[in-house]
Amino acid sequence: MKFPSLPSPSRVLERVPARRRLPLAVYAATQVIFLLWWAAFYPGAMSYDSVSYVWHVTTGHWMSNHSVVYDGLLWLSLQTTGDVALLTFLQTVAMASALAYVAMTLRQFGVKGKWSFSAAVACALLPPIGSFVIFVWKDVPFAIGAVLAFGAAGRLAARRLRGALEVRDRVFQREIAMLFLGFLCMGLFRNNGLLVAVLALPVLLLTLPLIRRWVLFATVVPVAIAALLNTVVYPAIGVQTPTKDMVYAMNYADIAVVYGREPKSFSKAETDLMRKVAPLSHWRGRAANCYDADWAMQKPMDRRAAEKYNDQLLDLWFRVLGRSPDQMISARLCRSHIAWSLFPGPADLAGNTMISRPRISENLYGWADWNSAMKHSKYRPVLVMRPLSDPLNTAATFVWEASTTPQLQWLLVRGAFWCYAAYTVLLLLARRLRNWAPVAMLAIPLGLQLTVIAANPAPLARYMYAPVFLGILALPLLGAHPRLARRTGGKARLELSLTEPKYPAKDDPHWKAPATAR
Repeated sequence: MKFPSLPSPSRVLERVPARRRLPLAVYAATQVIFLLWWAAFYPGAMSYDSVSYVWHVTTGHWMSNHSVVYDGLLWLSLQTTGDVALLTFLQTVAMASALAYVAMTLRQFGVKGKWSFSAAVACALLPPIGSFVIFVWKDVPFAIGAVLAFGAAGRLAARRLRGALEVRDRVFQREIAMLFLGFLCMGLFRNNGLLVAVLALPVLLLTLPLIRRWVLFATVVPVAIAALLNTVVYPAIGVQTPTKDMVYAMNYADIAVVYGREPKSFSKAETDLMRKVAPLSHWRGRAANCYDADWAMQKPMDRRAAEKYNDQLLDLWFRVLGRSPDQMISARLCRSHIAWSLFPGPADLAGNTMISRPRISENLYGWADWNSAMKHSKYRPVLVMRPLSDPLNTAATFVWEASTTPQLQWLLVRGAFWCYAAYTVLLLLARRLRNWAPVAMLAIPLGLQLTVIAANPAPLARYMYAPVFLGILALPLLGAHPRLARRTGGKARLELSLTEPKYPAKDDPHWKAPATAR
């Protein structure tokens, strides 16, 4: 019996429309790589926060100090499969799809497919950010949202370069929808994520004229939704709000840093208030470390007393800000140096880059030692690393450990370098094209960086992993071709020089030529 021969890969590829080959290739390649990380660290890596999510959704302690939406996704994964593997698998699918979306965005700038493909694959291959995608962390969908917003901003920028911002076709509506979705993800999955949209908005408004109302819709509405959920909806359905000592811990830490440097600037009434919460030796001692706010909140800090006197402590914070703004700003910049510094601070002050290892602690990062609900949880057996391949786990662990070499962290782990790389690439492209449109893409890494600078508890690498993705994805724009070609509506195809704009004939039914190249 003769069996029919299978078609060769090249013939299969020929059957795929040309415009779909790049995104399919990017998705397939990155998905395979992410699945290798997933199999190596199955069912997913965890941290102390990850166990907090499990505690929230399995013991009825739903709280909004972390993302309630992400808690809900975790709950669905546990309820439907009894494990967290489904959630981490879907994260790999979502990130691979987002990378494919950005690869198609780069094509609109004339970037060769091999370069956008290579950049996307690099994002999946690099151990710190490739393995990051399989963590049980709200930061993962947050980063996916940042990648989507970056891609959507790029497509809108390309429309401006083509002089097509006035065209309101379905493609345009999809681009606005993806920008909306990207900002919505950031707002839903990180409590301060809505700040990214607020900080990115001015840049988007300046670089995308004629669609400012659409841009406002895609940024302001997600912010409003996230704010409404946190302030109205979640409390109404019984989700506990975080205690004041959780919300304002960084304010207490600011006070401690300034007191440690300028103790004589504090009045007796102010120090008496501080004594009600912790001994002054703590305020000017460990709590005065500007690198890590957690040091301020550790014993002998009385967190219940801090919550009780929170309003008075906030009044004190504003007074200290008014008389010592330099010290207060210095404290914030010190604590957020992961966002702007290429190199880590002193390790003895917790200023080193804090990188979470892809693993699951046997005692659930201490939760099983003090929390009986987690110690005896029925889900405890699945909260264990169970690699689908031991050799794969060994190889992945080795590569990951090697990637955290201190001398390489500025390149592989710390997002500040990639922010500056993205800014450089996009500004050079704008200068080359004599058009500010590419700067619209700069808005996303800038918003991410400024958000971390504004409020950050410690030098945690994961807070800046999203800019690492964006910086790598921006690099292919160095090879953007001076001519742009893309199908934009119906059967019309527009080709124009980016330095000498040309428009299709006025009688073309698919186009309305704008008055000037914007």
